[in-house]
Amino acid sequence: MAKESRRWLGLVFISVAVSLIIVDSTIVNVAVPSIVEELGISSTEVQWVQEVYTLVFASLLLLFGAFADRFGRRRVMLLGVSIFAASSVLASLAPTGELLILSRFVQGVGGAMILPTTLSLINSTFRGRERGIAFAVWGSTIGGMAAVGPLLGGWLTTAFSWRWAFGINVPLGVIIVVGVVLTVAESRGAGRRSIDGVGAALSVLLFGSLVFGLIEGRSFGWWTAEDGLAIGGWSWPLAISPIPFAFALTLVALVLFVWWGLRRTRRGQDALIEFSLFRISSFRNGNIAALVVSLGEFGLILALPLWLQFVLGFDALQVGFLLLALAGGSFVASGAAGALSGRVPAVGVVRVGILAEIIGIAWAGFVIGPEAAWGWLIPALGVYGFGVGLATAQLTGVILQDVPVEKSGQGSGIQSTARQVGSALGVAILGTVLFTTTGGVLASSLDDAGVPHETADTVVSAVVDSAGAAIAGLEADPSNAVAADAARTAFSDGTRAAALTAAGFLVIGLGATFALGSGRREEDAQEPRPEERVHGS
Repeated sequence: MAKESRRWLGLVFISVAVSLIIVDSTIVNVAVPSIVEELGISSTEVQWVQEVYTLVFASLLLLFGAFADRFGRRRVMLLGVSIFAASSVLASLAPTGELLILSRFVQGVGGAMILPTTLSLINSTFRGRERGIAFAVWGSTIGGMAAVGPLLGGWLTTAFSWRWAFGINVPLGVIIVVGVVLTVAESRGAGRRSIDGVGAALSVLLFGSLVFGLIEGRSFGWWTAEDGLAIGGWSWPLAISPIPFAFALTLVALVLFVWWGLRRTRRGQDALIEFSLFRISSFRNGNIAALVVSLGEFGLILALPLWLQFVLGFDALQVGFLLLALAGGSFVASGAAGALSGRVPAVGVVRVGILAEIIGIAWAGFVIGPEAAWGWLIPALGVYGFGVGLATAQLTGVILQDVPVEKSGQGSGIQSTARQVGSALGVAILGTVLFTTTGGVLASSLDDAGVPHETADTVVSAVVDSAGAAIAGLEADPSNAVAADAARTAFSDGTRAAALTAAGFLVIGLGATFALGSGRREEDAQEPRPEERVHGS
């Protein structure tokens, strides 16, 4: 096989490796209602099924970026794919919610090995306009798989079981390993970097305490501890909730993480984060934009499948078909991004993409309701998917445009961490908005309807703790008609609030892109375009 052909075929397998992560995440979104019904997990556990994966993912990206630079990017990616596939088997066999969450934890370790290595392999393999095309392929894969995943997950969940939604990762993993071994050359950074174990531990503590506080705040109490609060069977002894302590730990861990990294840098040692990279304005500002945009992009991912199934009565396969509109928008965007690469400033493409995301997600938010005409969601999701497809890859290119190739593993790890931290915060914040709004609106509606206080509390707890699954049980009993209608309306209001909150974060992310440059690497800008070479020859 010619070297040139093998490079592009290698890009295909690298993109499939990215799709393994994305498909799994989106499959889980569709499968969650079935998991709730079979395993009986609570709404907090629903968030943890999503969140523990993202949390571990975000916490370890920097560490594995450094590992990849030292020990080989292809080698680390192959190990990550193997771990991901093995933990998927454990997830598919999990008999309880706790074991499923543990399996997702291990999946996060594998995913953290895969994502930064795919980016650094692309960054070190392609140059000039080819790099823009390669990132467009990588980004469109993320956008497309984000929608194909729910369709695949919906079919597997409906026709077989939610357990097959995890099992599909095994054959995909085998295909990736074989393909990467045959087509992708090994790549590593110059020299032998030491591994910052203390920095890695502090980063895990930092992200873990932050996300723990955001997710458990509504259960434990944001300031005052809930009555009878117990953690793992141990009674909480203080009147103050553990949540303020978690956020204080976050702050302390952040200060120590920065101090430790700067101290190692001054001593000439390798830190988990290459702080010198933040002197590059495109890298610094691009990461800020990526974090905020990722936070907003997950506005519908958690809430919409729950709302469609528990309020509108869709099954998992129907949800998958509806979310296929995302794939359509993303695939259209991939063609547009490839055509515009090298011709239109990347930042301009990013801004158009984020604007499309804002329009799409806000459109969907206004459509959502207990008696919604769901057909209007199709164009809204199409516009949203178009925006994701345009923005994702081009923003990645902007962030890494001025990063030296020998530090591409570090750069890729940092930008991936920014995105994953944003995603983790998105699931935590928007999940809290969804369930808190649902609980508040439902309690108020039942009070207005004259439902006794104790009965109302029972209904609110059942609906919120089951992440909406209890609505079907209320509807099955005619005597609960008032409560069922109120629950459907409240869950719709919660879903709308989550979507509009996400749109607000995307507006902030759009504003952050105005701190970026043109998005064109200097060496790429100096390289003549193909048509210029022809005219000059």
